[in-house]
Amino acid sequence: MALVECEKSGPVAVLTLNAPEARNAFVSPDLRAEFIAACDAVNQDRAVRVAILTGAGSAFSAGGDLKSMHRRVNEGLKLPHEIERDFVHGIHKVTRALYQLEVPLIAAINGPAVGVGLDLVCLCDMRIASERAKFAFSFVRLGLIPGDGGAWLLPRAVGRAVARELAFTGEMFDAEHAQRIGLVSRVVPHETLMEQALTLASRVSANAGSTLRLTKRLMRQAEDTTLEQALEAAASGQALAQYTVAHRTAVIAAAGKQTPSFGELD
Repeated sequence: MALVECEKSGPVAVLTLNAPEARNAFVSPDLRAEFIAACDAVNQDRAVRVAILTGAGSAFSAGGDLKSMHRRVNEGLKLPHEIERDFVHGIHKVTRALYQLEVPLIAAINGPAVGVGLDLVCLCDMRIASERAKFAFSFVRLGLIPGDGGAWLLPRAVGRAVARELAFTGEMFDAEHAQRIGLVSRVVPHETLMEQALTLASRVSANAGSTLRLTKRLMRQAEDTTLEQALEAAASGQALAQYTVAHRTAVIAAAGKQTPSFGELD
């Protein structure tokens, strides 16, 4: 059984974390490896224009696994340099793989997203939550720090002040609160979650894949640059965009007041 399912329907790829008995926690090296491979497959498939990330079962992702932590504490911890190496060569590769996903990514948050699970949510470009979704940046409550990139990701998703409140309290909050603080754009009835995620994916994928990938790259670069650097990157990207088939197709359609029809690899 695949621990990460990747289903493709036209230009839309749906990635499903498929370890429901473990609440899709990222403790399994096999799950991490499959997740990284799935992200790479999406990047390599030029026909994919948008992706959706969700979880099987009742949870989006519980992040870590309390049973594993309890066993580790009782049986003895690894040496500090070994723990550091495990992070660098383990969960950090997951963070990088999702951050480097080239196509727009929609989170369809079907249930609890805790710890690493919340970090995954923050890595998504668009976020829709089921009414059953719950969230927690819970590291501090286990005597831990956000070791998976969350200290960088969460402030960019909700702002510094809110991120600090979530980090310092570690409290669980519901989907309605997530919408109020801007973590998710909408909260929907649980039974319509995937339908609404697919509808949004269809709206995104109506645009050319090459343009979507260039736009995402530019927006990611702009997050950590000066305005001058962002303008320089925009000029370079626009020079590329204007030479694409997608640009020519879109302009001709717009001039004729028609809806553009892009090829699979445009």
